[in-house]
Amino acid sequence: MSSIVLAASGASGQPLAERALQLLLASGEEVDFVISRGGMAVWQAEQGVSIPGNPISQETFWRSRLDSTNGILRCHRWNDQAAAIASGSHKTRGMVILPCSMGTVGRISSGVALGLIERCADVHLKEGRPLIIAPREMPWNLIHLKNLTTLAEAGARITPPIPAWYQQPKTLDDMIDFIVIRILDVLGLELGNLNRWEGPRKHTKQ
Repeated sequence: MSSIVLAASGASGQPLAERALQLLLASGEEVDFVISRGGMAVWQAEQGVSIPGNPISQETFWRSRLDSTNGILRCHRWNDQAAAIASGSHKTRGMVILPCSMGTVGRISSGVALGLIERCADVHLKEGRPLIIAPREMPWNLIHLKNLTTLAEAGARITPPIPAWYQQPKTLDDMIDFIVIRILDVLGLELGNLNRWEGPRKHTKQ
């Protein structure tokens, strides 16, 4: 079974990446996980979570934190451009960058690969595989829009992490699940339980 590449860059929104990893592993998926240097710094600053840099230690960390023994997990150093996923000859089913900083967007759109995330994204574009980018920034300036347009024209799918209220969310976790599951929908995955839109609700008059 080919893997799904999940990447988290240095934008606010790490709980989205964490939930995506949890859902993917829970469904038995094979996941290659990459966190940028900025992503690790944001996890520490916003969540108070210190993530090991060593790939083996990081795999153990996530297994323990998510209480998961399902699926296959491989973690990679942010700059390991010798990793299997850095080569187009290594088969994958797609890549999701969640969250994706505008710096990462800019580098990918310019073909500049300073780290494994950018290199792997470039591979997915050149190989014609699904590349899903969830930009976490607002408002967007003209440079952001042009970079995202360049990526969309190159074949990437742009999926801003935007919540919806028709599902009647009761908690922040409900909103996180909606965002993550809708983003992973683009890969054709059926994950988690989602109250999907089935048309207007009929309300009984009191």
